[in-house]
Amino acid sequence: MPDLTSTEITGRIEDLYGAPLADLEAHAQDRPPGMLAALLGSLNDLQFAERNIDFQMTRLRELTGPERAIGSFEAGHLLDCARRITESVAARDAHSKATTAVLQSLHRVPAPEDQAPARTRVPSAPPAVPATSPAPSR
Repeated sequence: MPDLTSTEITGRIEDLYGAPLADLEAHAQDRPPGMLAALLGSLNDLQFAERNIDFQMTRLRELTGPERAIGSFEAGHLLDCARRITESVAARDAHSKATTAVLQSLHRVPAPEDQAPARTRVPSAPPAVPATSPAPSR
């Protein structure tokens, strides 16, 4: 599965927890850190990277407009924009990849009718396999 955008990840989180993002953010503030807080934090970092890419791309287009002359001063700004875009793309891709992987591992568990909203189930770790030691040599 390809890395997801912040909009797609927002939808996945809302589907997983069965509530709008604003409600989930309010809920997470009242609780100790957990999976929801981690997902929301990663989503926030992804959104920041996406906004920074858009901002830097707009700035880069301004600096390279047809009416602009590119001198040494502008060249420095062009290089700075390109560096910031590169950093933000790397951050966006890393956050998207990690958050997508976590979301793929979580599944919504239907809530019994007498309980509150659905909870997520995190699969348990596979059972430990005892290490085998090589036969003693002579």
